[in-house]
Amino acid sequence: MMRVYLDNAATTPVDRRVLEEMLPWMQEYFGNPSSIHAEGRKTRTAIENARKVVANTIGASIGEVFFTSGGTESNNMALKCAVRDLGVRRVITSPLEHHCVLHAADTLRKNENIEIAFVHVLNKGYLDYQHLEFLLQSSPERTLVSLMHANNEIGTLLDLERVSTLCQQYHALFHSDTVQTIGHFPINVSNTKIHFLSGAAHKFHGPKGVGFIYINNSNMVHPFIDGGSQERNMRGGTENVHGIVGLATALTLANENMETWKIHILNLRAHLLQCLQTYFTDLVINTDVENPSLYTCLACLFLLIQKVTYCY
Repeated sequence: MMRVYLDNAATTPVDRRVLEEMLPWMQEYFGNPSSIHAEGRKTRTAIENARKVVANTIGASIGEVFFTSGGTESNNMALKCAVRDLGVRRVITSPLEHHCVLHAADTLRKNENIEIAFVHVLNKGYLDYQHLEFLLQSSPERTLVSLMHANNEIGTLLDLERVSTLCQQYHALFHSDTVQTIGHFPINVSNTKIHFLSGAAHKFHGPKGVGFIYINNSNMVHPFIDGGSQERNMRGGTENVHGIVGLATALTLANENMETWKIHILNLRAHLLQCLQTYFTDLVINTDVENPSLYTCLACLFLLIQKVTYCY
């Protein structure tokens, strides 16, 4: 029996072309990027080239992009550095966020006495933007809004532009977990003001254990991980060179093929949905397939009604 993998929201297989680009940086080009000899300078150049790829992809400057171990670290860094360094005393988020955001927020509530407010959730996982505005209006405290671009379970999309506009209107910081959408949707922080943005390579056919955070250069934060002067003094620790190269390669491929892959995946999703509706009469579709959504996601609920025969 052939197994079919349907869990790409959790992780994707590494593209063969990505692996081929990574291998030399694991064997032949092994220098420490902090070393000043030729081997070190070569790996340093590879990291900076990868940084340019990420920066160009999201419309940022290279000084605003920092490599991390993945989305969880990036999200923790955004929330906790905003509280520690930017005077944030209040976080507005939603109950649908990834655990790393919800748990980080709860830690801040317990340890730093930070107020946590939750935006109301409407049908199909849409957020109540009117309630978000009410929350932004309701307190003079310095506020960070942390909302994911696309829900990782049902695929509902956030209106980044609308939230960005509200945050600017009420002088709030805006962090978005874009782990599910980087490489699948175009995002430009030059056009849409976002203060913090998170990404992870393994969601777009790159390796696990590497991601990035975008920090708008108007936000002066200190390192989340102390150590050496790596990542422009923003993250201590020897860089994951082959992982960073893999991230940049995977992101380049995703951007070059975005529209082609989108059409292909949408056709696959439509076919899968048609088959499910044919064979399951009690199917409940949780993903809003009638409107723009995370096209790599299809969430359904199977209502299996047990038939009981009564004997008298």
